[in-house]
Amino acid sequence: MPESSLAIADNIKNINEKVKTAAVKSGRDFSDITILAASKTRSPGEILEAFNCGIKVFGENYVQEFLSKFELLAGYKDLRWHIIGHLQKNKVKYITGKVDLIHSVDSVPLAKAVENRGVSQNIVTDILIEVNLACEKTKNGVTIDETYNLVKEINKFQGLRLKGLMAMPPLEKNNRKYFKSLRELLKDINDKGIYKEKLSTLSMGTSGDFEAAIEEGATIIRLGTVIFGSRPPKAKPA
Repeated sequence: MPESSLAIADNIKNINEKVKTAAVKSGRDFSDITILAASKTRSPGEILEAFNCGIKVFGENYVQEFLSKFELLAGYKDLRWHIIGHLQKNKVKYITGKVDLIHSVDSVPLAKAVENRGVSQNIVTDILIEVNLACEKTKNGVTIDETYNLVKEINKFQGLRLKGLMAMPPLEKNNRKYFKSLRELLKDINDKGIYKEKLSTLSMGTSGDFEAAIEEGATIIRLGTVIFGSRPPKAKPA
C-alpha cells in the first residue's frame, strides 16, 4: 500500500543516511549523488510528499502518465522530471522541453527523433544511452559493443547532448559486477575520446542495490519502493 506522509519522510531520511555512508565509503560527497524518485503509478500527492522532504527529481516510465503529472504539478518550479522508461520515437515530441534528462535512448532512430525535435524547437535535450549489460531479451538497451557505435552517431547530432549511460541489471543478489562494468564502459568511452564532451553520468542502482551502485560510481540512483512503499496489487479483470 502507499506510504503515509510520515513514512515517506522517514524513508527519505533513512535513504539519505545510507547514501551518505556509501558516498563516503567510495571517497565521494553526498552532493555527487542525485536521488531520483521512480514515481510510476504514484499519485501527485505522494510525489509532493517526497518533494517536500527534499527529493527534487522524479522519473516516469510512460509519456501519458508523465504528461498528466507534469500539468498538475507545473507550479512547482524546482521539481524536475526525467524519463526512465522505454521511449517510442512518436512520443518524443510530447516530452522535449519538459524533461531534464531522457535515460533510455537505445537506437540511432530514437536519438535522431530527439535530435530533430531539438533542432525544430531550438533546444538541446540531455540524454543517456541505455545499456543492456547482461543482453537480456526481455529488456531494452544496446549491448556494450553497440554502445560505441551509438555514441559515434550521437556525436554528429546538435539537438541533443549525451551525458552518460544508464543500465538496469538483472535482478540478482549481487549486481556490483554490472555496475563496475558500466563504470568501466563510461571510462573507456572517455579515454578513447569518442564523444565531443566528457561523459560523467551513470544512472544505475535501484531500491535493492543502490548502495553498491554508489560505491561503483553511480551519479543517479532510481528509487521507488524504498521511498513510497510497495505498489498496490493490480486489479484483476472482472
